[in-house]
Amino acid sequence: MKKASANRRNDDLRPEYDLTRLAGGVRGKYYRQAIAGTNLVLIEPELTHVFRDSESVNRALRLLVNAAEAAAAPAQSRRLAPKKRLPTAP
Repeated sequence: MKKASANRRNDDLRPEYDLTRLAGGVRGKYYRQAIAGTNLVLIEPELTHVFRDSESVNRALRLLVNAAEAAAAPAQSRRLAPKKRLPTAP
């Protein structure tokens, strides 16, 4: 005698779902499109009062990159105008 649970599939799908209609699906069909324009970074909760939106984060990162480039430049080129600066947000 077979156990009753052996005949029943052990899944969480509801009986009204028709799995035959799911045939032909492509896994990861929109994966490249989804990640193309997205770069998600999580910040620590205590920084949320400083960085309230993506604009403030971008502004701070641009300032940091420009400062790091200026500090890394040789002493002679510091007297000249920087070659390339990241654009600042309006």
